[in-house]
Amino acid sequence: MMKIGAFAAAVAALTSTAVAAETPNRPQLAAAVKAAHANNLKRLQDWIAHPTIAAEKTNVDGGAECMRRLLLEAGFQQAKIVPTDGVPGVFATLDSRAPTTLGIYFMYDVKQYVPSEWSSPPLEGRLVDRPEGKAIIGRGAVNQKGPETAFLAALHAFKASGRKLPVNLVLVAEGEEEIASPHFGQIVRDPEVFAAMRKAVGVFIPGAGQESNGATSIDLGAKGVMEVQLISSGEHWGRGPAKDVHSSLKASVDSPAWRLVKALNTLVSEDGQTPAIDNWFDNVKSLTARQKELITEGVSKSSEADVMKQLGIKHWYKDEDYLTSQLRLASQPTVNIEGLVSGYTGPGGKTVLPGRAEAKLDLRLVPDMTREEAETKLKAHLAKRGFSDIIVNVSGGYSPTETDENSMLVRSQMAALKKAGIEYSLNPRQAGSWPGVTFTGAPLKLPAVGFGIGTGGGAHASDEWYLIDSANPNVAGLDESAMFFVDYLYDLAQMAKR
Repeated sequence: MMKIGAFAAAVAALTSTAVAAETPNRPQLAAAVKAAHANNLKRLQDWIAHPTIAAEKTNVDGGAECMRRLLLEAGFQQAKIVPTDGVPGVFATLDSRAPTTLGIYFMYDVKQYVPSEWSSPPLEGRLVDRPEGKAIIGRGAVNQKGPETAFLAALHAFKASGRKLPVNLVLVAEGEEEIASPHFGQIVRDPEVFAAMRKAVGVFIPGAGQESNGATSIDLGAKGVMEVQLISSGEHWGRGPAKDVHSSLKASVDSPAWRLVKALNTLVSEDGQTPAIDNWFDNVKSLTARQKELITEGVSKSSEADVMKQLGIKHWYKDEDYLTSQLRLASQPTVNIEGLVSGYTGPGGKTVLPGRAEAKLDLRLVPDMTREEAETKLKAHLAKRGFSDIIVNVSGGYSPTETDENSMLVRSQMAALKKAGIEYSLNPRQAGSWPGVTFTGAPLKLPAVGFGIGTGGGAHASDEWYLIDSANPNVAGLDESAMFFVDYLYDLAQMAKR
């Protein structure tokens, strides 16, 4: 494997033909990327300024149209909005008359934000100085508009230089990823979309996961997820108040809030960590020896200190060592409380007995669990303990996804990283989730992975950022990430010929 220092030389000499000999007249494409830097940055800032937030039904139609326009501007010959029962998707194709077709997954929605928690307005896309270099701050900057902009910047370079892509592209984008993709299947099952996707050798979602030492990963899999809302109310329970009443009545009136707390307490072990839902682990498949080997290799190339600093933590669960914690991260399903609300939460006290309490949960699933199984078992678990009055609203979710490391898609990505001198590992399973199972599952059964270079942080949190101009020669900025995608398209085309 090539050393990280080789990549440092690559990013320092963007126009070097030695970096990727298989990319014809690479300096022309590199020059196009460099010349379009300001336009690509402005494109990202404008995109950040117009968020689609599915949970709030914000900018639903406008977000889809913006996505469609961005794809057409990047060179896709056709891009159309695909209606669903929820937020619409976008489907686009770029036909280069090439023998190989690559599938791309985009999301155009973002998480909610609280402006007061940010150091700059979350929709401004302000450029700031960080230790890593010049970065853009904004909601969606790294998850996923920054990496997606880098891929679009690669396509703009082809367009500006009058070059045909070495592969065809078929792209699907959704606007509900942040609410667990409840209607993404409808987009892919559209007859025109499905026929186009069947031609692809695989699908990838652009990422930006480089650590400070330059190391990155190809994410072969991801946990599934189910997002659910649990509601306890006096009105539905038939006990306790139908609305908030004076707290002095607690001695003689039941509490819906405490009932929800008691129900929640049955879902996990005593320390609040291990899921305790009945039969939850029946279909949990243990990590294979190879998967453990890959995780061990990934840990050896990762900086525990950097990861802990980014997460703002000082200890792993049970004070486990880094490797043990990462094995747990990949192998364990989870039950997490996202939010817990009841009664009065303003300044001071209000001495009320709330008539309603609500918890929002996400449950992460590992192979061979399914989203459907998770919902059935959660409801049965609550009913068995007398909590059938607790309302269970499942808002979205999907099953886990896995891809074979020996697929041509993954082998072509490994080749691209090696050629660029980037240290990498194969990550068997992300702790986070994306609806890759829509591609890897029946009937498509395509390889689907997360892949890319560059870096950022703060996804789902305040001050989310994406690196634009890197101060670290081992880590890619926007231009280097775009050129890496340019080179990768040629690498894939070359491997497909073998």
